[in-house]
Order: sequence, then C-alpha cells, then structure tokens
Amino acid sequence: MDLLTQGYGLIEGPVWWPEHGLVFSDVLNGGVFCVTRAGEVSSVFEHRRGIGGMALHEAGGLVVSGRNIAYKAFAGGATVTLLDRDEAAGIVGFNDISADAAGRIYAGSLGSSPVFEDGRKPQAGDLFLIDLDGSSRKVASDIRLTNGLGFSPDGKTLYHSDSGRSAVFCYPVHEDGSLGPKQPFVKTSKGVPDGLVVAEDGSVYVALAGGGQGVAVFNSSGDLTRHIEIPHPMCTSVCFGGDDLKDLYIVSGSEGLPGESEGGVFVHANEVAGLPVGLARIPV
Repeated sequence: MDLLTQGYGLIEGPVWWPEHGLVFSDVLNGGVFCVTRAGEVSSVFEHRRGIGGMALHEAGGLVVSGRNIAYKAFAGGATVTLLDRDEAAGIVGFNDISADAAGRIYAGSLGSSPVFEDGRKPQAGDLFLIDLDGSSRKVASDIRLTNGLGFSPDGKTLYHSDSGRSAVFCYPVHEDGSLGPKQPFVKTSKGVPDGLVVAEDGSVYVALAGGGQGVAVFNSSGDLTRHIEIPHPMCTSVCFGGDDLKDLYIVSGSEGLPGESEGGVFVHANEVAGLPVGLARIPV
C-alpha cells in the first residue's frame, strides 16, 4: 500500500485516465487533479467545488457532478450543462455518476447536501439516466444518500450504494437502460458504503466511509471475502487503474484526522483486475 499524495479536504470521484493517471476531485476545496503511479500531481480543472462523481467522455473531457451534471473539456472552453438541478422538485445537486458500456450516464440526485449547509432537512434522492440522445429520465427512487455505482461483468446488474441506509442495493438492468426492482445486496456494519467498483471476477469493492478504515470486498453473492485497510478512517471511494487494471486506487477525506486537508490517494497492488469503465457518449 503506497500513499501517492495527501493534502485534500475530501477526495471523491476517482477515474482512471489511461496514459495519464488517476483523476480525482476535492469536494470541499475545489479542483480536479491527476496523480501518476509515481506520485506526480497536476491540476486538471482549478475550480468547481462539490464534484462527487466523474466519468471520462469520448469527446476528450469529463462529465462531472455537483450542482448539476456537466461536461468540461480538457482543452478548455465553456462548461456544458447536461442535467440541471431542480430545487422545486427536491433536486439540489448530484453525487456519484457512472457510464455504462453503451455510454449512457447514471447519476444519483441529492435531496439535500451531505457536506454543504443548504438549509434543507435530509431527504431522499433519485437515480437518473442520461441517454444517448441527451434525454434524461428517472430510473430509481428513494435513495437516502446516493453514492457509488458500478456494473456487473455482464452489464446486467447495477450496484448502488445508499450511505443513508448503510447498504448497497442492486438492480436488474434492461437493454434500454431502465432498471428492474431494487434488491438488497449487502448491509455494512463497519462504516457506511460510499464509492464502489467491480472487478472482472464479479466481486464488488466498497469504500467504507465514517470510520470504515478501508475497502470491503464482497463476492457476487454478497459474502464478505476480505477487507483492505488504509490508515485513514474516512475512506470515500475506490477505482481500478494501471495498464492491467490491477492497481487499486483508494481515496480518503480528512474526517477523523488531525487537520482539515489530510485526505489522500493510496494505491494497492491487487491480484484481480478491475473491469474497464465505459466512456460517456452522451451529446455535449
């Protein structure tokens, strides 16, 4: 286990960017960064706080969450809003997102902010799908605190963390991207489930926030098979990277540590490779 970089308020949204490194956001302090396997850090985007999820887009940029779902090109230029918040409908923003193999984007909405004071009482959010024609629709509801999203190797199951219920749920995925009934997958007892990622053997790696101190690994039946520990209590997300997708990147926040900017990026050499995560292909 190597610590590649440290000094961030709350790291989220890790995405593997081939030939560059791991891209991640700092929710509290703002900015998107990239760190190489050797620990060299560069700035990708200097502004925008609140990014809880990101996905690479085939056009050469990132789809990011926060107050809305938006596209930001690596080359610069105007930010393109893809799905806006709607406070009248109880949507104050969005947290984790993921692209599926077709390039559609799944995005979990927030009924209230989990990190910024917005004057709202905690309330449940929904899960939205942004389709390849740019249209969006609700595909699931009643998620108390939406977090990690990941697909099974065959793409027929979507795993989704609900931190507010200390549980990960799963949904059958239909060909048009719609989802079947929500089913329980696992309930965590140590920490709450945050970001998640799926390996090529179907195992689900779940970051445990709020004192979880690392990543819980479950097989496809929901049995806990191992725990990968990090020295930070606030483990927020996880991502596979490297040429063979066997580098397991684990990111953290400052909660439970002595300072306010102590979040870091760890990397662990894993025996099992991760699944490639799809590129977004929604119109920008």
